[in-house]
Amino acid sequence: MAIKIIMLLVFFGVMVGIGLYCRKNATDVTGFVLGGRSVGPWLTAFAYGTSYFSAVVFVGYAGQFGWKYGIAATWAGIGNAVLGSLLAWVVLGRRTRIMTQHLDSATMPEFFGKRFGSKSLKIAASVIIFIFLIPYTASLYNGLSRLFGMAFDIDYAVCVIVMAILTGVYVIAGGYMATAINDFIQGIIMLFGICAVIAAVLGSQGGFMAALTKLAQVSNETAAGPVAGAPGVFASFFGPDPVNLLGVVILTSLGTWGLPQMVQKFYAIKSEKSINTGTVISTLFAMVVSGGCYFLGGFGRLFSDVVGVTEAGTPVGGFDAVIPAMLSGLPDILLAVVVILVLSASMSTLSSLVLTSSSTMTLDLLKGHIIKEMNEKKQVFIMRCLIAVFIAISAVLAIIQYRSSVTFIAQLMGVSWGALAGAFLAPFLYGLYWRGATKIACWTSFIFSTVVMLADISPLKASFPPILVSPINCGAFCMIAGLVIVPVVSLFTAKPKKELVDDAFSCYEEKVTVRKSQALGDPQ
Repeated sequence: MAIKIIMLLVFFGVMVGIGLYCRKNATDVTGFVLGGRSVGPWLTAFAYGTSYFSAVVFVGYAGQFGWKYGIAATWAGIGNAVLGSLLAWVVLGRRTRIMTQHLDSATMPEFFGKRFGSKSLKIAASVIIFIFLIPYTASLYNGLSRLFGMAFDIDYAVCVIVMAILTGVYVIAGGYMATAINDFIQGIIMLFGICAVIAAVLGSQGGFMAALTKLAQVSNETAAGPVAGAPGVFASFFGPDPVNLLGVVILTSLGTWGLPQMVQKFYAIKSEKSINTGTVISTLFAMVVSGGCYFLGGFGRLFSDVVGVTEAGTPVGGFDAVIPAMLSGLPDILLAVVVILVLSASMSTLSSLVLTSSSTMTLDLLKGHIIKEMNEKKQVFIMRCLIAVFIAISAVLAIIQYRSSVTFIAQLMGVSWGALAGAFLAPFLYGLYWRGATKIACWTSFIFSTVVMLADISPLKASFPPILVSPINCGAFCMIAGLVIVPVVSLFTAKPKKELVDDAFSCYEEKVTVRKSQALGDPQ
């Protein structure tokens, strides 16, 4: 217990210390929100990765999808690395950095407002972000209760309050730069932690080959459906349900292209070299952390005797109980590492979300609309106040959900990724690449995804096709649909003003001098 407490105190001390150290970089809006657009490749890549993967992935998704799909759940981690990290950096990284700086936009709603010449579009985007990020923020505390209860026997409310206060201190003090540096440290912990946990868990089963052999002997005897009683299905290449597994891959991978807290990382990139280096680092980070989490979860059914199985074939205590059950037999020192790993994953994502929410609320809703005159100092002050408010709200919601077993909050969190990414992905992507995207097309994408995802948690859900009843599949559908809706609607609606579009895309035409190692140049 002494070792666990000492490790936690050191961890918390470093986080707060970095926040206080970075105060000098958070004196104006650009410094507080984007780190002065001078964040290097390692910090940017780790900030992207740690914001991507939280305790929701490690405890919730890894346990749930590992139990459902077996070792095939690893495909979700591979998708996160290739589609959610590698291609996201290649397709969005450079163009996002160039155009957002040219348009002088610090948030995604501000980008929409300036790119499409619409204040109402900016306000609508900020409202959507506020509605769907708050419950997502509250969900980050999930998973901590079981792990802390197992390791320290501490009340869940105490865990939530301590995590909220410490995260608030370093984000409020140091802004984006403090978040990025802490994300780097937390990312290192996540990398080493997941590797150590996988080695220990597989070691308890006799090693990888022995564990895989045992998993191949597990049959789905207590579950309904075509795989009931089929031995080897959980050790197979695509698992028992490849169609729904594909929905998981699309939602958790393609979703990052439209999530404001993820895309905003590209705003702060320092240089061309940072993009190239960051692409490699971010991809490797995702492959290890996300691939490792889902790979670990794939062996969850080997611990059925520990977690218990209901008559319906689900774990006793829900899917969140799977990973803690797998970790319950670890040595104390490794259990302390796991707790810090989950804390790191949760705090890094929490800091990113509240910084995104506060900057969006201040710059896109309050500034110029509710408060007409706001200088730089006042904007930063209001953002700091809103960070405290958002963290407090998320902590209260998390405690209420835990105490009263309110499921609505958890359901709304489940659709937040689908609603946000479905609404923003296509307008943002086409806004960077295509001159023909129109304001009405953006509105259509916003309305379609938010309405569909909200309907998915209402009685209207009963009228959905069976494949879209799952919020996972429904969210993936909204993302794909947006990529079709925006170009189709743009072809039949009023074209954007030529001057507006020419100005936005002029930033790509500026000439720069590069070395011949990067470009051959014109023949003499």
